[in-house]
Amino acid sequence: MTTALRVLVADDQALVRAGFRMILTADGIDVVAEATTGAEAVDAVRRHRPDVVLMDIRMPEMDGLAATRHILSGTGDAPRVIMLTTFDLDHYVYAALTAGASGFLLKDVTPEHLVNAVRLVRDGDAMLAPAITRRLVERFAHRDAGTSVAHRDLSVLTPRELEVLGLLAQGLSNAELAGRLHLSEATVKTHVARILAKLGLRDRVQAVVVAYRTGLVSP
Repeated sequence: MTTALRVLVADDQALVRAGFRMILTADGIDVVAEATTGAEAVDAVRRHRPDVVLMDIRMPEMDGLAATRHILSGTGDAPRVIMLTTFDLDHYVYAALTAGASGFLLKDVTPEHLVNAVRLVRDGDAMLAPAITRRLVERFAHRDAGTSVAHRDLSVLTPRELEVLGLLAQGLSNAELAGRLHLSEATVKTHVARILAKLGLRDRVQAVVVAYRTGLVSP
């Protein structure tokens, strides 16, 4: 029997939390806890060990960015974090990406997109297709966000892996990569896994940051 996907919803708006809980539970996803502040989110992750956290950027006491840094800097298996934002060019979002967030959603996301995003991120296939993520990376990739993520030597990658990384940075899914390169999805997944391992990266979002900030791909 497959273990239910466990999600924490962190947002200071009760209606947002209730709406997301309703959408997720209707699709068989277990919302294990809710939080109204970043501090509550950090504590809830410690107590409930969710697979995915839906994290609002702007919350009282501790904002979502600080909470994400706390959660992802801990030892052990950290959850995947999806940032929630009302504004599609929120200036905090890129900093959250460099802190390790695995994707972004606008709060007016459709139910289907919300469910798909949570499942994709849980499986390690960080969502890059939404235009918000591409625009943020393209807008901020050249800036120094105080992270060592971009300091990677791409010479450790094979020519094929460089090709895959370049296409991945354009926001292509595994299926799209497979079609473009005339490979099976299984082979594409192997290439992506090797890229992440060789570069010491957490997920595909960090790989996109590296691709832009090392100059492999230009905005």
